Amino acid sequence: MAISSPFPPSPPQPPHPGGGPEGGVLRHAHWWQHRWVRYGALITLLALSGLVILALVREQTGTEGLLVGLGLAVLPVPLLVAAFRWLDRVEPGPWRNLLFAFAWGACAAALIAIIANSFATRWIATATADPSGADTLGATVIAPIVEESAKAAAVLLVFLFRRRDFTGIVDGVVIAGITATGFAFTENILYLGTAFGTDQLTGDSGIASVTAATFFVRVVMSPFAHPLFTVLTGIGFGVAALSGERQHTRRVLLPLSGLLLAMGMHALWNGSSSFGELGFFAVYAAIMVPAFGLLTWLVVWTRQRELRTVREELPAYAAAGWITPAEPFALGSMRARRQARVYAGRHLGRPAARAVAQYEAYATSLAFLRHRGRQGRAGTDFLVRERELLNELWRRKDVARPALDHAARMTAPPVRMPPPPWPAYGAYGYGQGQGPGYGPPGQPYGPAQGYGQRPPYGQSPAYGSGPVYGQSPTYGGRPHSPGNDHRNGHTPGYGYGYGYEPGYGHGYGYPPGPHPTADPHQ
Repeated sequence: MAISSPFPPSPPQPPHPGGGPEGGVLRHAHWWQHRWVRYGALITLLALSGLVILALVREQTGTEGLLVGLGLAVLPVPLLVAAFRWLDRVEPGPWRNLLFAFAWGACAAALIAIIANSFATRWIATATADPSGADTLGATVIAPIVEESAKAAAVLLVFLFRRRDFTGIVDGVVIAGITATGFAFTENILYLGTAFGTDQLTGDSGIASVTAATFFVRVVMSPFAHPLFTVLTGIGFGVAALSGERQHTRRVLLPLSGLLLAMGMHALWNGSSSFGELGFFAVYAAIMVPAFGLLTWLVVWTRQRELRTVREELPAYAAAGWITPAEPFALGSMRARRQARVYAGRHLGRPAARAVAQYEAYATSLAFLRHRGRQGRAGTDFLVRERELLNELWRRKDVARPALDHAARMTAPPVRMPPPPWPAYGAYGYGQGQGPGYGPPGQPYGPAQGYGQRPPYGQSPAYGSGPVYGQSPTYGGRPHSPGNDHRNGHTPGYGYGYGYEPGYGHGYGYPPGPHPTADPHQ
């Protein structure tokens, strides 16, 4: 592979976010193609939707009911957002995606649902002359279709226009869950405000009030109901994101299947009250709770698999010198990541802790990118994206490397060493060796009684059967660089450490340079 410079390069400054005059990309672009125009239009749309929602809810509940409903409905929101954010800690997505998802669910999706549900229910009541049957049909059929479709639109938009941030199941779950949390927030305002208005008319208060009962059912018992439904849609999009770009049928059918499952579970939940006096509790115990537990297990398992991917893919970049040998372990452990951020924050301040968190996120994205490349699912921009991520790591290495090395030492599991083949004495196991020292019983000061004939590194049971450290070919003949006292071809500690894996060869990897990686498709 061609090498333009023997030294780790200082990464070039990235191009202007909008393309700028240098690239000439947007020099003749139309006004609606500018990013700020699109963002402004989206923010305006969501803000207008929010104002209309507030006006509709206030009209139905009154000002006092609106304020009471708002105060009670906001209680579960921080817990749900924190839970989904915790799931996203391996490769955290940008906050702008989460803010968009929540705003879409709370404003746009809620407005669509209110208008469409009301129109459909009135039309059915007029056509059938049965208002009671129209309400039941609207709750069990119309509402699930309309609401789940409106919430799925947010997941679809992120999937299409933020594809770089949407790489797997966890991303789909997080975006869908945050969208549904926003939708449930607005819906709870409406339900709780209406219940409070009913209590004002009847004079009820306390535990026996309609407000307390509504709060218990919607906020205490089932705060995860809407997120649970929409997460099924998110899983469909997440599995589609793992598919190859040429698998068009799979990328269409999987999200649709997830959406249909979400509609079915939503319809079952809404129709549980028609199953008898205990129908709600039966559906809750027999379906909702097990489904919630199963999905939670699936997402946590997926998160652990992502950490394993990080540990398996990053050694290629450690071999090339872009990261240290300890970093794949540290970046593949949530405990070690947290230790690194705490260490950097304690010694260098909050900016350093943020830099370490960014380093962790970029390294994780790099591991996922290489994993997709090895499976033949990388896009045409693989090399460009890889170079961008490597440059981001290189900018933060001076702060992140010491913190991650410290975290790796603090969290590394103990290594069990095999016992020596000779009798051990004392705390350090004095045995037969070649130098003077304590010997076996009967020869306390005889010759050849040192610390034992310990073979060199690489030839003992604990280290395998490789060559002695420092006497084998190095990765690409890495040059002398700051913090590295070794010379080309004599880097100790590597040897044939990575074996004969495709892309690494016999320890001759690639040094940092303009072509930083081996062929990911090998």
